[in-house]
Amino acid sequence: MRLASTGTILHGVSVGEVLGVSTLADARLIAGRAGLDRIVQRLNVMEVPDILAWVKPHELLLTTGYPLRNTPQSLDRLVADLDERGLAALAIKLGRYLDELPGEMVEQADRLGFPLILLPNDVGFDDILNQVLTDILNRQAAILARTEEAHRALVQIVLAGGGMREVTAEVAGLLQVAVGATDAAGHLLAAAGESAQVARLREINAALARTQAAPPAGGDGHYAAVPVVAGGHHHGRIAAYSAHGTLTPSDIGILERAATVAALVITKQEAVTAVESKYRADFLRDVLTGRGGLRVAERAQAFGWDVERPVSVLVAEIDPDAEERPLQDRMLAAWQAAVRKHDPRGAVAGFSHEVVAIVGAAADPAKVARDALAAVSDGTFSTGLSRVASGVDALPGAYGQALKAARVGRQLHGAGAVAHFDELGVYRLLSLVNDTDELHAFVRETLGPLAGDDDAENADLRRTLQALLETNLNVAETARRLHFHYNTLRYRIGKLERMLGNFTEDAHLRLNLTLALHVLRMRGI
Repeated sequence: MRLASTGTILHGVSVGEVLGVSTLADARLIAGRAGLDRIVQRLNVMEVPDILAWVKPHELLLTTGYPLRNTPQSLDRLVADLDERGLAALAIKLGRYLDELPGEMVEQADRLGFPLILLPNDVGFDDILNQVLTDILNRQAAILARTEEAHRALVQIVLAGGGMREVTAEVAGLLQVAVGATDAAGHLLAAAGESAQVARLREINAALARTQAAPPAGGDGHYAAVPVVAGGHHHGRIAAYSAHGTLTPSDIGILERAATVAALVITKQEAVTAVESKYRADFLRDVLTGRGGLRVAERAQAFGWDVERPVSVLVAEIDPDAEERPLQDRMLAAWQAAVRKHDPRGAVAGFSHEVVAIVGAAADPAKVARDALAAVSDGTFSTGLSRVASGVDALPGAYGQALKAARVGRQLHGAGAVAHFDELGVYRLLSLVNDTDELHAFVRETLGPLAGDDDAENADLRRTLQALLETNLNVAETARRLHFHYNTLRYRIGKLERMLGNFTEDAHLRLNLTLALHVLRMRGI
C-alpha cells in the first residue's frame, strides 16, 4: 500500500473513496467489488492498444474503449494483465466505441477482485483527473503534516532529556493505541496506552520473542512494528497495537519517525555509557595496578562499589580465534548482569581484551563466572579467580593471581575454563617464574629429543612417559591406559631410559621429568 514506483506519492485513496467524489456520483461499479479497498495513487488514460508497457502499480486507468474497439475478444486477458501489474481499477466509457463489455471480462474481474467502473458519458476525463488527484495530494499533504508534527514533538522529547518511556507515551497519545519499545531480543523496555491494549501488546511481543519470529511486515491491521537501527546495528523495534481499528499507513509513518527518534535516544545512551565505562575502567585499572592514590574506597563508592570488605578478583580473558570487539561488548554486559545478580556492590569494568570483576567474599566467584559464561552464546572466555583479598592494598596481588589462573587454566583445560589460583597446584609455582627462557631451557635439557613435536615417534614416547609417571611406574596400569601389550610397554621403557636416563630407579630424575612435562603443558604462559 505504501510503495510507489516513482517514489513521489506514498499514500493514496481507496477505489471505494474514489467512487465517492462528486464527478463520479453517477459512476457504476459493474465488477470486482472485492477490490474496493485497492489503493489509487495516480491516474492514467488509455490511448494506445499496447497500454501494458505504460501502466504503473496503484493506477486508476481511464479509457473510452477506442484502443480496444477492434479487439473486444481480448478484454478478459487485459483484465488479468492489468491485475498482474498491480493496477487499482479500470474505468471505461461505453457507447461510443464499445457498446458493452464481454461477459468473460466481467467474470474475470469478479474472480480477481479487480474493480471495473462504468463512467458516465457526460463527465470529462480532465474533471476526474483533477478531482481525484487533488484528493490524493490533499490526503498526502495532511498525512505528511501530521507526521512532521509528530516528529517535532518526539525530537523535542529527546532534546529535553526524555527517553524511551516518554517517546512511547507521546506516540501512544498521538495514535490512541498501545505502543511499546523492545530491545533486540524482543524484551519490552517501555510501554504506554490503555492497560488492556498494552497487555495484548505484551502478549504479542512475548510470542514473537519465544519463537524468534519477525513481526508481520507492515503489521496485520491491528499490530505493526518497525525496526530501531542505530550505528548500523539493530537495537529492537517500536511496536503498536490497536484493538479498536486498523493501523493506517499514516500511523505506521509516525511509528517510523518514532523509531528514528528512538535510535537517537539509544545513540545518546550509548555515548553516555561509553564515557562512564571508560571512567570506571580507568579507575579500576589504577586500583589494580597500585596507582589508585588516596581515598580509593570513597571514589569507588561513587560508582556503587564496595572495595573495603574482603573480596575476590575475577579476570575473564577472551579465548583465541574469537571476534574480539563484538564479543568484548557482550562479555562485559554478561559480567555486569552476573555481578549485579550475586553482589550488587561488586565492581565490573572492561579493559582492552579482558573483563575484571571484584565481588565480596560472601559471593561464590565460580558461580558468578559460570553465569557470565552461560550468557554469551557466540564466543568463549577463560576466567581466573583469586584468593580472598582483605583491603585495597591487596587488590593488585589478587589481580595478578586471577590473571595467572585465567591463562594457566586455559592451557590446562581449554577454552572456557574457570580456574582458581589455589587449585593450580604446581602450575601455580611454575607460573611465578618470570624467566620463561630458563623454563624452556630446563625442558630441553631434561627431555632432550622428547621436548619437541617435530618427530611423531618422540611425541608418542613422551605420552608414554607421561602415563608412566602418572601411574607411579605401574606398568600394568600404564599398558591398560595406552592399550599396549605388556612386552611392548617394557620395550618402550627401555628406549626411554636410553634417551633420558634410569628414571625407574632415580626419584630425582622422575621429579625433573614430571616438572618438565608440566612446563610443556603451560607452553605460551
